[in-house]
Amino acid sequence: MSGRRNKGGSERRNRDREKARAVENWKPLTRLGTLVQSGEIKTIEEAINSKYPLKEYQVVDALLPELSEEVLDINLVQRMTDSGRRVKFRVCAIVGNHDGYLGIGLGKDALVRSGIEKAVRDAKMNMIYTKRGCGSWECNCGGAHSIPFKVVGKSGSVVIALKPAPKGIGLVTGNIPKRVLDFAGVKDVWALTQGQTRTTFNQAYATFDALRKTVLMKTR
Repeated sequence: MSGRRNKGGSERRNRDREKARAVENWKPLTRLGTLVQSGEIKTIEEAINSKYPLKEYQVVDALLPELSEEVLDINLVQRMTDSGRRVKFRVCAIVGNHDGYLGIGLGKDALVRSGIEKAVRDAKMNMIYTKRGCGSWECNCGGAHSIPFKVVGKSGSVVIALKPAPKGIGLVTGNIPKRVLDFAGVKDVWALTQGQTRTTFNQAYATFDALRKTVLMKTR
């Protein structure tokens, strides 16, 4: 067990070193990237709320170095062409700091590793902020352990409704939405899911869509 833990720790340190090296060698191609590298934009909140689109994943690496990442699903997809059948791996990945910031992305490639890298980069360029709170009348503690109000998200045939829950309830939902909520830093929530829930990406993106709506409504 200790050997596995040490191996996981060394892999994480190697990824962190590679990420830091990539940020040091980064040459921005967009206005937002230039502002981040020059120090005019210092936080991920300023970057997301700026008028410039997030087109470079290095922006997130520079402003959120403690970001975690996880692969949710890997599928084999096939496409018929004039030259024959082409096979690629489709990867769904999430990134987050377990404290409000969350991203989800897809990547396709003939190699699994390259597909994972593409999915992680896509997730970083789809970063959102999740507003947390305590909207449950059963708790009303004023903390940021749940969500402030009910939100509904949709992707494909999957519809998920997230409701505020009192502290200590946990994430009352399926495995995929639970992992997405955990990466966003939500600890307690009631959830109701409808549709073809066997599709991993639709479950994950429906949860992502619901969390994105937490910042669309102003709360006191």
